[in-house]
Amino acid sequence: MPRQNVNDLLAFLAVARERSFTKAAAKLGISQSALSHTIRGLEERLGLRLLTRTTRSVSPTEAGERLLLIAGPRFEEIEVELAALSELRKKPAGTIRITTAGHAADTILWPKLAKFLPDYPDIKVEIIVDYGLTDIVAERYDAGVRLGEQVAKDMIAVRIAPDMRMAVVGAPSYFAKRLPPKTPQDLTAHDCINLRLPTHGGLLAWEFENGGHELKVRVDGQLVFNNSATILIAALAGLGLAYVPEDVTAPHLAGGRLKRVLEDWCPPFPGYHLYYPSRRQSSPAFTLLVDALRYRG
Repeated sequence: MPRQNVNDLLAFLAVARERSFTKAAAKLGISQSALSHTIRGLEERLGLRLLTRTTRSVSPTEAGERLLLIAGPRFEEIEVELAALSELRKKPAGTIRITTAGHAADTILWPKLAKFLPDYPDIKVEIIVDYGLTDIVAERYDAGVRLGEQVAKDMIAVRIAPDMRMAVVGAPSYFAKRLPPKTPQDLTAHDCINLRLPTHGGLLAWEFENGGHELKVRVDGQLVFNNSATILIAALAGLGLAYVPEDVTAPHLAGGRLKRVLEDWCPPFPGYHLYYPSRRQSSPAFTLLVDALRYRG
């Protein structure tokens, strides 16, 4: 149907419902003369008189009543559906893709998402565990999780966790055969379990600091993994020393399954941040998720 016909039908429906050219013109935001011209044009194209006009009132003819019954409900359905679409735009819904390291996924994202998602069944979250410094724009992620010091300057960063510390730990069975290291340099004489970094293909250097003195140690050992969870399992089995986030070692230290060394050399550093492009147009779902993940101290 030509667009002009649709507009003419809407004009007719307004007059037929209001029973007044004055009220219908005000509702449509046009002049009475323009509205009268539109109705006359519609009647001429149909070859039917649709409205009976008197000096005091306007009422549909038999043909007008039939058109009102046919077209009225259909346009009302369209209006209802358009309103529903508008509500959908405001409704928190959609899929949010996040790239993160395994430790952040397990200890930060999952506990908060478990509380958040049941209240928003139309929001879906896809979490990709990746230890590389992924380009979230190129890889079409909505956001990423990194340590605060690793977030690029052109990104918006939202803190989602407190400061962190690393811990060097080993099982009692390991220390039954080896003297505990007293300085980071002593690690070169130990079996250390390494983490492979996918971005550069290299191994993670163990970083230490004491009294303003920073030190990076390239350790060696029989085992290399690409995630910290497996490294911790290997350390619990007595297969070497692990360099892992402090929080995951706490229950094992309390239970005597692990022993910590070089604690004075492991100061706190900025914790995890959620980051995303500053030019991103935030959806209601994304805004709600960011607020749910935000660290409130």
